[in-house]
Amino acid sequence: MSAEWRLLREQTLPGGEAMAYDETAARTAAAGGPRTVRLYQWQPSTLSLGYRQAPESVDWDACERAGIDVIRRNTGGGGIYHDTHGDISYSIIAPADEVPGDLMETYERFCQPLFSAFDALGIDAHFADEEQPAIHEPACYLRALHPAHDIVAGDGRKLSGNAQYRRKDAVIQHGSISFRSDPERHLRCFAEDVSPTEFEGRVTSIEELRPELSRSDVVAALEEALAEWAGAETGEWSDDEVAFAERRAREKYGSEAWTRHRDDPTT
Repeated sequence: MSAEWRLLREQTLPGGEAMAYDETAARTAAAGGPRTVRLYQWQPSTLSLGYRQAPESVDWDACERAGIDVIRRNTGGGGIYHDTHGDISYSIIAPADEVPGDLMETYERFCQPLFSAFDALGIDAHFADEEQPAIHEPACYLRALHPAHDIVAGDGRKLSGNAQYRRKDAVIQHGSISFRSDPERHLRCFAEDVSPTEFEGRVTSIEELRPELSRSDVVAALEEALAEWAGAETGEWSDDEVAFAERRAREKYGSEAWTRHRDDPTT
């Protein structure tokens, strides 16, 4: 790609900061600064709610007992349990005028580096061939499979979920890749009961598919694929970006108004 891109290697962040850095990267790209590809790890483990997700779908007490934070994303879809060691997350952020207007075309373009990484790791993965019905709507990994943005393994079980949100001036795509699955802990986050057997029938993980691979192996392959796809050099956040992200994490993502009621106190 001809525009300036930077790769931000995997950071370990609390959930609110993980989402706030997407916003600061969008702000930078929209202002003519570098476009961003990045990886991040959630610490503590976090349940991220979809933009329109009802708070009643969450077992708040169970999350608190398990030490699982809860935040709300700007993207739609269901809740995702991001285990500190079991989840690998990425984001791609670019100015809106450099991104196709067609949603399907954008997913195809922005998921290319994921497929390159899976190929390098010897993992058979592709977009879902056809829609499949939901098992449990509040849980992203158990919602209806959609060929536009759900990545499945060769046996048809979900391996990665991806979502976009489009601002007037920038587009953010982020996604979750299942490195290690813990169905019981994942399902504990939700108010309604779903059996681990149902979860295992719909969701797989890299560890299940290629048990010889370490998490660091997968992170390295994803970083290399993202950098090659974007023509990106390794970069870092500016002081201004860090200050903005920390403030946004505190004022928006750390607020009950946003997390529980989707009321953004920063607007």
